[in-house]
Amino acid sequence: MNRAISGKPSAAFVGASWTALMLGALAYLIGLWNASMQLNEKGYYLTLLLYGLFAAVSVQKAVRDRMEGVPVTNIYYGLACVSVVSALLLLFIGLWNAQISFSEKGFYGMAYALSLFAAIAVQKNTRDSGAGMGSGDELE
Repeated sequence: MNRAISGKPSAAFVGASWTALMLGALAYLIGLWNASMQLNEKGYYLTLLLYGLFAAVSVQKAVRDRMEGVPVTNIYYGLACVSVVSALLLLFIGLWNAQISFSEKGFYGMAYALSLFAAIAVQKNTRDSGAGMGSGDELE
């Protein structure tokens, strides 16, 4: 049996991806809101979330562009990869040195990881959904 597989993601996968992104980011942000940290620490962790999400989406887009033959400079691809690694390393260092419980550190780490993974899935779904719209750039 030879079935053609559509390149468009299913509604269930799109919904699950958006749900995971919202759950991860909201959990992280609610945790920050309720944390007994100084405002500058909260700002640090908020900035890391925003930076990490952008970097993860940027890597996914660069990888996908290369797979489709769209030119991506090595410096952009390298900077995107370094940004993801930097965001993860900065989060790890920040949590390692934070004066919070181990369970809270684990909570932030897992919410962050879920958010980054879901951001990649949402970007992939957005791109796959827009593939039939012409150049595919309308939704990126």
